[in-house]
Amino acid sequence: AGTGGGAAPPAGPVVVATRSHLHPGTEHLLGWDVGAGGFRVVIDPAVPALVRRELGDQVRGFLAGHGLDTGDIGAWVCHPGGPKVLDAVTDALGLPEDALAPSRRSLAAVGNLSSASVLHILQGFTEAHRPEPGTWGLVLAMGPGFCTELVLLRW
Repeated sequence: AGTGGGAAPPAGPVVVATRSHLHPGTEHLLGWDVGAGGFRVVIDPAVPALVRRELGDQVRGFLAGHGLDTGDIGAWVCHPGGPKVLDAVTDALGLPEDALAPSRRSLAAVGNLSSASVLHILQGFTEAHRPEPGTWGLVLAMGPGFCTELVLLRW
């Protein structure tokens, strides 16, 4: 027997599509150096320039494949690699200054949590700042290799 109230809305957004891209010849830009003293993070100062040069076309192409552009995205969940990286993402995508505010807040509050950063930011969208149903979102993360991960969401 049902409750008669219909199906409950999903607890979070639905994953619509994903895309991964490894930039050839960039393994020296971002990653880990593992040695006798343990793990040492490697972040080359050239990362923001690479983001400015490459990210815009990648994201626009991904969104266009779904009939969307950057103006259709209402929730940007961007890995906050650091202030310079966030500035580069904003520039590369032509975003309004406040589009990455959740990423900047996360960076200020807890620092760079590595891969878990996007989950911390997404948690804020699912709890305190839940988008309206039908809102498009984009999870954008960059990682070792240098690679880019994109996840298209819909609330």
